[in-house]
Amino acid sequence: MDVKLRIHRFVEDKKWVQDYTLPVTVGMTVLEALTQIKEHQDPTLSFTCSCRSSICGACAVRVNGNAELACEILVENLMKRYDTDELTIEPLGNFRVIRDLIVDWDPKYARIKKIKPTVHPKDEFSAEEGCKQSPEDFNKYKKLAGCILCGSCVSECNKNALNQEDFLDPFVFVKAAKITRDSRDKDPKEHLKAVVDAGLWRCFNCQECTAKCPKGLDPAGAIEKLKEATFKMGLDDNVGARHAKAIYDDISDSGTLDESKLNIKSEGFFAAGLRAPMALRLMRVGKMNPLDSHPVNKEIDTIRKIVKNAEAASKEEN
Repeated sequence: MDVKLRIHRFVEDKKWVQDYTLPVTVGMTVLEALTQIKEHQDPTLSFTCSCRSSICGACAVRVNGNAELACEILVENLMKRYDTDELTIEPLGNFRVIRDLIVDWDPKYARIKKIKPTVHPKDEFSAEEGCKQSPEDFNKYKKLAGCILCGSCVSECNKNALNQEDFLDPFVFVKAAKITRDSRDKDPKEHLKAVVDAGLWRCFNCQECTAKCPKGLDPAGAIEKLKEATFKMGLDDNVGARHAKAIYDDISDSGTLDESKLNIKSEGFFAAGLRAPMALRLMRVGKMNPLDSHPVNKEIDTIRKIVKNAEAASKEEN
């Protein structure tokens, strides 16, 4: 059985797609296929890899439009998934391509600095005694430490695809969530404020970062936990936080959203007033009538129970 790999090439501003055909062997990974092409068919093909054990994250690429770790995903499994003997391999999305499947990580690493990513030890610690921590406190962020910086979450992030200037990469938010949960840090609020300033509330909540994480982490969930922490630490004086609070209040009070007032509660009267032309268009087509009374959902008691249960579950998780 053969497979055709259609590989996106990029060399000195020249782009093209080049096809390679090779036999599929049992247990062949995408990285092994790329290595065979480089060693036996085309030594000019460029890609990155290191550990070959799903630890370093260096070999991440996109296969048929989805981010994968090349060293762990099997070619035969991909052929079965897509029901084809032809696979398209390209570099990760939302990165600058340097050559072929190699992308530039330097700008991404620079963005991590925005969240002040190092633990600032509490004053009670010392160089002699160290920074001791209980197993229980360690377990609060243990899973978040499993991020291998492969870039899969960045590649599939829809917000990054739209605009990277006002929003950090998902793995940066995972790093921030880890630090703010670390009991050894004396000022988690400092890190959290930096995260808010760097676009925390601009997440689309599309869940693509979580769906594509090869380590089973939950970047989207980490972002939601950071949002939750902003309320606990008094960093909720911004449009995103007010919008979330307005939705929560509406659901708790009536079980439905009062969309005619949602924008005012989120942005204030002045900023909402700038959207008057849109509001008028919505009123003309019957999408919104500010004169209508806001209805109460007949299942409001059930909805309130769901809200209370969700809050209780969140407290147990923390």
